[in-house]
Amino acid sequence: MSFILTEKKHNVLILKLNRPDKFNSFNREMALQLIAELDKAEIDKTIRAIIITGEGKAFCAGQDLAEAIDTKGPGIKKIVEEHYNPIILKIRAIEKPIIAAVNGVAAGAGANIALACDIVLAAKSASFIQAFSKIGLIPDSGGTFTLPRLVGFQLASALMITGDKLTAEDAKGFGMVYKTFEDADLQEKSFEFANNIAAMPTLAIGFTKRLLNASATNNLQQQLALEGEMQVQAANSYDYNEGVNAFLEKRKPNFKGE
Repeated sequence: MSFILTEKKHNVLILKLNRPDKFNSFNREMALQLIAELDKAEIDKTIRAIIITGEGKAFCAGQDLAEAIDTKGPGIKKIVEEHYNPIILKIRAIEKPIIAAVNGVAAGAGANIALACDIVLAAKSASFIQAFSKIGLIPDSGGTFTLPRLVGFQLASALMITGDKLTAEDAKGFGMVYKTFEDADLQEKSFEFANNIAAMPTLAIGFTKRLLNASATNNLQQQLALEGEMQVQAANSYDYNEGVNAFLEKRKPNFKGE
């Protein structure tokens, strides 16, 4: 069974988590399939934007706990090191815009996978829960790195300690979500959003993503130097030449991501 449904529309790849009967909670097969699909998307030059969403009522309820406690299962160490860490690192490493379309509950690792994406869109009924403390675990999937940078130390601490649920609108107010849509409109609006971004100069967007990643550890001097390097590369691109010419000629640019 395919636990990741794939659909390519124009230059947008839609990856849909597909264990709806388990609220799209991850087992080993689904995690490895997602990693494989992200690997393929990274090298496919015809894909210029990626959407990650969920089938059914949930985005992702995190880890399938039945697998986590199964004495014949992979165990927590493998689950973290071979499932979630590679997923988060891959999302951040792919120099293409990755959009989370959160269609329902995003709990535990599911919430943190969404927050690792470049842009988060959400249905108005969606919710975000740092559910780890409810079962005696600590936040993984990069949550302790990502969430404080999005909402600040105190709020991240409170959300992780209490495991309180945030509505999509509250999450938007705290800076975790970019836009919310009516539930029935999320998939269509998310595709329109991603399709518009895919038509932008995605090479420069990839450079921007690399710079944002580096800003987590660089000092100002290092970041300025890296910006200079990336700007020179961007200025030597087809997209820059096309963008400038289109502006001067008062026409719509035709970017290629090159």
